[in-house]
Parts: sequence; C-alpha cells; structure tokens
Amino acid sequence: MKVSGFSYMRNSFKYGYPVIESIKSILPLCDEFIAVVGKSEDGTREAIEAIGSDKIKIIDTVWDDSLIEGGKVFAQQANIGLKAATGDWVFHIQSDEVFHEKDLPKIKKAMEDNLHDNKVEGFLFDFLHFIGDYKHIGTTRKWHRREIRIIRNNPTFYSYKDSQGFRSYPSLEDYQKNINSRKLHVKWIDAKIFHYSYCRNPYLLLGKVKRFTGYYQSEEKTVEQYKNYETFDFESVADILAHFEEPHPETMKTVIAAQDWVFKHNPNKIDLSPRRMFLHRIEMITGWRIGEYKNYKILPNK
Repeated sequence: MKVSGFSYMRNSFKYGYPVIESIKSILPLCDEFIAVVGKSEDGTREAIEAIGSDKIKIIDTVWDDSLIEGGKVFAQQANIGLKAATGDWVFHIQSDEVFHEKDLPKIKKAMEDNLHDNKVEGFLFDFLHFIGDYKHIGTTRKWHRREIRIIRNNPTFYSYKDSQGFRSYPSLEDYQKNINSRKLHVKWIDAKIFHYSYCRNPYLLLGKVKRFTGYYQSEEKTVEQYKNYETFDFESVADILAHFEEPHPETMKTVIAAQDWVFKHNPNKIDLSPRRMFLHRIEMITGWRIGEYKNYKILPNK
C-alpha cells in the first residue's frame, strides 16, 4: 500500500497558518507528500524545504486571479496536488488542520483493511474547531462536522467547489462545467481533525479573515466591512463554545506554548436565532444535526 499526502498553501506565515505542523502530523503515514506552494513572500516555501524530508515534493504555482471568485482557486490548487499523487490512497490535509499522532495507527489500518474493496472510495473524519484559543471549540451548526480527507486514487475524483471535499465526474469536461457529479462512498473513521482556523493571534487572524472574505465578495466590500478593525474581534463569533481539556497533537506543542494573546469568551453575547438554538439543543441531546449538508455517502463499518 502506498499513501500520498498533499496540501496547498500560500503565504502561510503571513496569516498564521500552522502549515509545518499540519504537514508533519500526517507525514509518518505518507510515502510521499506533495506540497503545492503558491508564490509567497513570507518564507513558506523555504520552511517546507527545511522540514528536510525526502518524502516531500514541492510544486511551485502562481494563483490564477481569474479563479479567485467563490474560492475556485482553492479547488484548482488542490487538484494540482491530487493529480500529482501516485499512491493507492491520497490523504488531503489543509494548512490549518492537524491530526493527532494517537489516531495514525487506526487511520493506517483502515486504509490497509479497505485497500482492495473498491466500494470504499474514501474516509470521513470529524472536526474539532478551535475558536479563540486552544481551550475552546465551536459546538453549533455554524461549524461543519465532517469532511472527506482520504480518497482512493481515481482519475475521476476531483476537489469539489472551493475545495469542500471531493466528488467523482465522468470526465474533465463535466468537472469543468460542474455537471453530472457523484458523491463518494466513504467510511467514517473515529479520528479527529484539529482545525485551528479561528485560533491564532488576532492581528494575524484579521488578515486571514479579510483575505479569505475577499474570495467571496468584492475587494471594495471587504475593505468597507473591516475598515474599523485593528485586530480580529473574537466577540463577533458570538457562538456557543465548549471547553477542551484533552491533549493536542504533539506537533502543535511549540505553537501552543508560544501563544501571545488572551482570549475571553463572553457567553452572554451568544447570537443565535431561536430556530438555531432549538436545532442546537436537539443536536446536543440526540446527536442528530437536522438538515445537515453531506457531501458524501456513508458506508457501514463492518
């Protein structure tokens, strides 16, 4: 069994992404790791080279401004890594996602056990979304619960929309027109993705949020939206958070120790409509997320 890992990134340090920790967290499972590095000015490429692993293959790219709208460039960059993969399984990880070392053996076993079962087209993981700092996680439907992160190496599989999971398309033309897609049949693995999207220095987070927002609306609107902000306002999240006391991945140890900001969550400023609060309470009691969007078909674990 051969496993290819891949990720895409650009100016990761400028916006506070734990990209090195992300790569290192799954590198032990990978026979090769493809880093699709957009032209950067902050040393991102050099830092990936400095990991010093002969498993890592860097593909240099320049992001296409014509694909900025709607985040299409994310899928385009993801597909560069995906199509360069040579393994039986392809393990995708995004630059703010980290896997815990304790989960790697069960992930490897799942890939081995299902290697020759072509009905299994990939694997699905749950998310832990860290908000504000490393001790709080988002619990409401504001945050997606699951996504596909491992897929079988199949030429009909492509990154979907703005790199939101994967789907199968009969042809490249179908993919380019986004027609005739099929959701993948996947198995769920009891292993968590530690997602640090809203967990970084608020100065860096503001830059990240402004840049990311700019992929989905005009630059003028983004400038107007954030013109009065000097740092990211954590209170704007206004969500129900839960305390997290379990160990983080070992690769994040140094990053967490270097935290240089204080996060204070105000539970009195939670801004959920009555409908969302009702749905949240049902989910907390039953585990059922009513009306949840699922970009996959779950197969039973036998």
